[in-house]
Amino acid sequence: MRRDLKNGLPVYGSWIQTGSAVAAEVLANAGFRWIAVDMEHTETSLESFTNIVRAMERYGTFPMVRASENNVIEIRRYLDCGAKGIIVPMVRSAQDAQNAVAACKYPPEGVRGFAFVRANDWGERFDDYVKRANDETIVIVMIETKDAVENIDEILSVEGVDGVFIGPYDLSGSYGIPGQTAHKQVKDAMQTVLAACKRHNKAAGQHIVTPTTENVAEAISAGFTFLALGMDTVFLSEGAKSALYMTE
Repeated sequence: MRRDLKNGLPVYGSWIQTGSAVAAEVLANAGFRWIAVDMEHTETSLESFTNIVRAMERYGTFPMVRASENNVIEIRRYLDCGAKGIIVPMVRSAQDAQNAVAACKYPPEGVRGFAFVRANDWGERFDDYVKRANDETIVIVMIETKDAVENIDEILSVEGVDGVFIGPYDLSGSYGIPGQTAHKQVKDAMQTVLAACKRHNKAAGQHIVTPTTENVAEAISAGFTFLALGMDTVFLSEGAKSALYMTE
């Protein structure tokens, strides 16, 4: 994953809001390269998250999580339970980005604590896991405020940041136009972030909540490579509505 992102290859993932391991299995079996569990805006527990990771592993799907905050202990627990990539919300500055990377990496690169945990098979693969973890763990920072856009070059200069994930709704709110994700200010901000990603050779990501052939192609053409397509709740809702539409 890190190699492909570094080389600018598109990696398609999806999103889980329900906290369901069954949803994870369905999405993983569909062929998504990575799946992120949203722990910021949902009621998903750590135990449910761990079961979701177990469900993905059967299919070789890369397990990611959006943390609820840029917090060392929280991020450590996700990694210990089996997450291989962390999406860190509300990164506004280079210092925020440095804190995110430090939380994800073992010393000397970071401050992640050592322990016998699920990620290293409860100690059975401790040495091997510790040797590989820093190189294999992906760190994605969310750009969702005006401050983050203004500081984007400093943020992307932080060693260990693999890419960004734009939060258009929070971004619109920070510009005083909440929900207006198609507004010129929001679009211009996204272009600023995208251009900076290209300069720093970092992956640019976004969530296409309702993917179509057209909007996915547009995102790829623009240079976005870390793409979340849909989410379990939207897939369920759209499928249900489509079935009922057939009865009308």
